[in-house]
Amino acid sequence: MKEQYSILVTGGAGFIGSNLCDHFLTKGYQVTCLDNFATGHRHNVEPFLKNTNFKLIEGDIRNLATCHDAVKGIDFVLHQAALGSVPRSINDPITTNDVNVSGFLNMLVAARDANVKRFVYAASSSTYGDSEALPKVEDVIGKPLSPYAITKYVNELYAEIFSRTYGLETIGLRYFNVFGRRQDPNGAYAAVIPKFVMQLMKEDSPVINGDGLFSRDFTYIDNVVQMNELAMLTLNPQAINTVFNTAYGDRTTLNQMVNLLKTYLANYNPKIAEVNVIYGPNRAGDIPHSLASIEKAKELLHYHPQFSFGDGLKEAVDWYWHNLQ
Repeated sequence: MKEQYSILVTGGAGFIGSNLCDHFLTKGYQVTCLDNFATGHRHNVEPFLKNTNFKLIEGDIRNLATCHDAVKGIDFVLHQAALGSVPRSINDPITTNDVNVSGFLNMLVAARDANVKRFVYAASSSTYGDSEALPKVEDVIGKPLSPYAITKYVNELYAEIFSRTYGLETIGLRYFNVFGRRQDPNGAYAAVIPKFVMQLMKEDSPVINGDGLFSRDFTYIDNVVQMNELAMLTLNPQAINTVFNTAYGDRTTLNQMVNLLKTYLANYNPKIAEVNVIYGPNRAGDIPHSLASIEKAKELLHYHPQFSFGDGLKEAVDWYWHNLQ
């Protein structure tokens, strides 16, 4: 396959989106970023603005005309734009639905109308809902536990219908607790790892929801970028019009995660090793455990994650220490 495709990354100024932009620009692709900067940041894309292969469109996926404009001349869409966070969706289900469902549908329609080659989109492990089976296998899901989870499941249903009805190639990537460079540590809905890193760097005690025994399949950003590239370029017909777990395939308790964070950060400031952890109540909508089976991705996409949780966390801590002081 030729290397110089044109790619649209929606939500390209966000954490995952900006890492995708960076990766594909480095490879010489034409990259267009569509972002309304509701949760993304200009500083994430500023380094790309001097690159002649990069184009920034400031706009909202809830506007169909904007979506149509963004997909002109595009080969592949990597759809990352969404309002993440389970608590945010519980507090504001209407806006979450507008962005994650109506905006997603706009992008599907625009991609269909522009005859893009493939539409790869960010799905979510939250789709597994109340299913207690571990590890999570793609074709066994439960009932959603939050408005956010409902929106991400609806995305999968819409993508499947667009594949069947209009012939649009789609691949969904169910992200499991992604972390790494450029992930925002600030705000009410900050992800747990960057939030804890910032607190520990200030020698403040992080608060764990529950007893710390809940576990997650924390997934380093480079593994997620790898999965997006594999999904975008695969020639395997069995891999198209389906969904894949996007994870490392191992689980870590919140207690283990905090202890590792303290260990790595103590290399920069030994006092951090002595910071105590506070335990609070469980959070509404949280699932106790998440662990992905990545067998389907290994078989159909030849996915072999490069970074374990520990290796990825060390990289992330190093990035935060040098960029967020």
